[in-house]
Amino acid sequence: MQFIPCLEPDPRDQDIAAPFSVSPAEYGAFLCELFDCWIDDFQDGRPTTFIRWFDSVFGTYVDVPPPECTLMAECGHYVVIEHNGDVYSCDFYVEPAWRLGNVLADNLVDLLNSPRQEQFGRRKAELADNCQTCRWLTHCRGGCPKERFGAVAAAQPSYFCEAYQTFFRHADDRLRGLADDWRQAQRTSAELCRHASRVLDAGVRPGRNDPCPCGSGRKYKRCCGASAHVTDAG
Repeated sequence: MQFIPCLEPDPRDQDIAAPFSVSPAEYGAFLCELFDCWIDDFQDGRPTTFIRWFDSVFGTYVDVPPPECTLMAECGHYVVIEHNGDVYSCDFYVEPAWRLGNVLADNLVDLLNSPRQEQFGRRKAELADNCQTCRWLTHCRGGCPKERFGAVAAAQPSYFCEAYQTFFRHADDRLRGLADDWRQAQRTSAELCRHASRVLDAGVRPGRNDPCPCGSGRKYKRCCGASAHVTDAG
């Protein structure tokens, strides 16, 4: 699931949010309530519902690159293509200033790696002073540039800064606990794989439908046997 907060600049004054935009306080309360529902529904230490932003935030707690660009130090890792082939830097920036070209006339890889796109991505790293000293910076990265209003928007704090701070104060302890559990599971998995490798190296090859020697509980063909088959086949 993905939730995109309703936020647009006021057409009469680009330095403020449009009246219909969700407020930072409302969005922060929503994130906290949604997080509680998400984590309270875990089964066997895993979420039963995958919510993109929470999954991405969790990645920042275990040093895994987050799949969501808003939590990266820089953006610009993908482009958007319109119906007529026009290519823009981001689906939130389909505007003349960030038109990169057209797939009917240009190479898409060249557009993705163009100086213009690199410039677009670097704008995200131009953080406000309070962002650079914030305790949540490694988890938030200043939010999406579209949330920064003003004449020098790139260096402005996110409109949702208050919402993010509210959320991280609420969820940090539990996210750290999940991160500790994840790291322990990774260590256990690695040890099981080493055990399976020792068994296989000793020449004891289980049958395809036998339990895997790594202790995962799965059939050998569905676990370590799958990678062994690839290795045997070259």
